[in-house]
Amino acid sequence: MRALVTGGSSGMGLCYAKRFASMGLDLLLVSNQKEELEKAVSSLVTEYHVDVRQHYMDLATESAADDLFAFCHDQSLQIDILINNAGMFFFEELTADNEAKVLTMMRLHTFTPTRLCILFGEEMKKRGCGYILNMSSMAAKLPCPGITVYSATKAYLKSFGKSLYFEMRPYGVGVTTVCPAAIATPLYKLKPSLLKLGVKVGLIGTPEWLVRKAVRGMFHKRRVVKPGLMNYYLPPLIAILPKWLVDRLWKRYK
Repeated sequence: MRALVTGGSSGMGLCYAKRFASMGLDLLLVSNQKEELEKAVSSLVTEYHVDVRQHYMDLATESAADDLFAFCHDQSLQIDILINNAGMFFFEELTADNEAKVLTMMRLHTFTPTRLCILFGEEMKKRGCGYILNMSSMAAKLPCPGITVYSATKAYLKSFGKSLYFEMRPYGVGVTTVCPAAIATPLYKLKPSLLKLGVKVGLIGTPEWLVRKAVRGMFHKRRVVKPGLMNYYLPPLIAILPKWLVDRLWKRYK
């Protein structure tokens, strides 16, 4: 079996790669971080002795999914597990100044994963087996200022994955949507001291912890995996906040 991991050179993606490599699975890592990608591949091959291929590319372009699919065909790589993990994050007011970042996020979180699910999903359906895992977020349930587009794109991924689960199930293909709460990765650009404190008090999970639960849920073909107590108590608490308090918090922290 071979797993394709987008954003596989660092953070959560690299944790997925290590998890699969430890299980003896071959890999294809895709990333726009060239140096990190090369280091990750070298490290995985040395430690786990599996076949690890790499493809350096920008997944936030309109042709990214088709280009990646073509690459796999050219290299005769059969993808049995698709991990749509690549993502980005920023906490800013939505303005014309950050429109380029917004469009990049929308392509990276919605267009490319959808197209990859269609392209690789069709091949999995023909074989009668396969696994697709889409990384959403607890933010899918948190339409808050500052993460306007992030939460919206993650909500799309959640809705898309939960529906696709039923469409792919008759063909023997599992579709799992993962909705993590706060995880200690560089994505959110918090100070290392804050990340360590969050992990210590239990507010932030480690990538290894999340990936272990996500992969287990994926192989059991669970529809949704949302580990962590924050997934259950934080969204309802934020939902009942009065609008004046949300306004005040936004003005203070934006």
